[in-house]
Amino acid sequence: MVETILQHWVFRRFALPFLLIFFAVFAILEKTGLFGTDKKQLNALIAFIVGLMVISVTYPVEVINNLILFLTVSIIAVFAALLLWGFIAGEAKVGGKGMKTFFGIVVIIVIIGAVFWATGLFMPFIDLLFKQEWSYTFWVNFLFIVVIALALAVVLKSKPQSS
Repeated sequence: MVETILQHWVFRRFALPFLLIFFAVFAILEKTGLFGTDKKQLNALIAFIVGLMVISVTYPVEVINNLILFLTVSIIAVFAALLLWGFIAGEAKVGGKGMKTFFGIVVIIVIIGAVFWATGLFMPFIDLLFKQEWSYTFWVNFLFIVVIALALAVVLKSKPQSS
């Protein structure tokens, strides 16, 4: 497989974390004006030193890389959830507030399932829930309880209130 410059270990382990730390520290120093206004050279030098200090130790670079990966996956998951929610609760008046809440819960469940599927955790999760010795008995009893609870809810809701 051909490796691009963006996949090279020097770029991933040194260049990108250094640039991220450098620009973040520089932006914070510029915004806060910690060393005074119009001190761009001093702020850049301090950000440069902090960036070099961070990449000189392996553990902070690994933490930064893991957090960036988590951030990108989270941003995509939130974007997908907001996109689905926009289709459901856009300008159209579909159902009442209860219907929007129901579809909101469905969107959350779908996004969690999609993240499990995309990360490869879906099949071990399915195996844990449905392919154990206890799972058949548990799910039959769970379904039985849900059916009884729904039947009781329908009966109690339709019963007229008398004083």
